[in-house]
Amino acid sequence: MIGFLRGKILNKKPTSVLLDVNGVGYIVNVSLSTFDKLPAEGKTAELFAHLSVREDAMNLYGFFTGEEKAIFELLIGISGIGPKLALGILSGIQSRELVEAIQANDVPRIVSIPGIGKKTAERLIIELKDKIGSVTGVETTGVPAEAYAVKGDAIAALMSLGYNSKKAELAVSHILSKSPGLQLEEIIKLALAGLNK
Repeated sequence: MIGFLRGKILNKKPTSVLLDVNGVGYIVNVSLSTFDKLPAEGKTAELFAHLSVREDAMNLYGFFTGEEKAIFELLIGISGIGPKLALGILSGIQSRELVEAIQANDVPRIVSIPGIGKKTAERLIIELKDKIGSVTGVETTGVPAEAYAVKGDAIAALMSLGYNSKKAELAVSHILSKSPGLQLEEIIKLALAGLNK
């Protein structure tokens, strides 16, 4: 099995990268968060890899961190979630944010990921809550579930104003990392100020 790739980036786009590994070109499917961390074309990239083998296809999936790969493998282990949807989930939310949402039973936050409905979100929480922290090494930080709910509400509010989920999540996370005890209205106000600079 292929578990790791290092090679020169020949071409990259938000959903995939063409990697030259010792003269062999590998097409590797990537999440948006991995894509954002990749160096420029012509530079060397290192990716943790997962090879998905089906009767009609073999697809490679690449991840910037081992943590993201571990979460991907947990996701595809859930009935009804294939590699494409798992990659979509990781494109719609940062890995650490997903772990926190699952551990805090934050269904609204998970539902805010494009392509995820309420039933799928609930299934994610039920099936992964006891596994995800130990596999990824990310444990809950002792922050109460209400704090995660406020964070999710702030992100949802920004998305309803037209900001994409990734920008909204980064803005809210940045504010809460500096001032964790803020009320919802204050978080939204500060996030808007930061996003409109």
